[in-house]
Amino acid sequence: MSEECTHDCSTCGAACASRDKAQQTKEDLRVAGNPSSSVKKVIAVVSGKGGVGKSMVTSMLACAMRRRGGSVAIMDADITGPSIPKAFGVSERAMGVEEGIVPAETRSGIKLMSMNLLLDDPTDPVLWRGPIIGGVIQQFWKEVWWGDVDYLFVDMPPGTGDVPLTVFQSLPVNGIVIVTSPQELVGVIVEKAVKMAEMMGVPVLGVVENMSYFECPDCGKRHFIYGESRLEELAARHGISVTARLPIDPDIARASDAGDIEGIETNMLDAVLESIERA
Repeated sequence: MSEECTHDCSTCGAACASRDKAQQTKEDLRVAGNPSSSVKKVIAVVSGKGGVGKSMVTSMLACAMRRRGGSVAIMDADITGPSIPKAFGVSERAMGVEEGIVPAETRSGIKLMSMNLLLDDPTDPVLWRGPIIGGVIQQFWKEVWWGDVDYLFVDMPPGTGDVPLTVFQSLPVNGIVIVTSPQELVGVIVEKAVKMAEMMGVPVLGVVENMSYFECPDCGKRHFIYGESRLEELAARHGISVTARLPIDPDIARASDAGDIEGIETNMLDAVLESIERA
């Protein structure tokens, strides 16, 4: 006799009408993309909390993938705290044409769409409630003329609220990259992001620990300013095999503040990039 159905498809491998209905419901929530665009892979970059350098990691991943020859774009989904244009030194406003909203373009050819590119003054606050912000995310997906893009990176706001849920349900997300820092409290919060991805059926392609250590420029010794890393422990607990560590590096901070993030090259993210390529 078969076991009684719990109606929790995430814990069951049986083929049944309930599973088919759940999958159909998920697909029904998807929003059709811009008809003049072709986006092959959507990669969301998430964090459990703010202040861990998620936007910087998003920018560095996009730049590195561009150097590998891919056609790359970034959707800045942090509507109330957009920072992607600043990192690339992009300030011109987005324009509209028949095919849709034309995204801005960086020096190396990365396409950008951000709320800051639509405001008269980029310092103006966006005082909107969750449903309106979710609607803007959907508009960025269906009304922006992305063109032919191999990788669209979505820079998400921190946490597991309205915007991440909208992205997971509305866009065909191929996987997520989680950004964290070494503090134990952050690790606990990151687990919430991992579990949300599991609940939404989205694979975790890698975990990046930012501000992992500081390397002395004189002696080369590594100092773990925020405590010893527990990255491998956290990743192993959730079956995540791809990890990367980024140091505290004043050069990266200066480049980001100066709008020159494209000038930073590193091989520390190679494992994550390869995981994204396989997704």
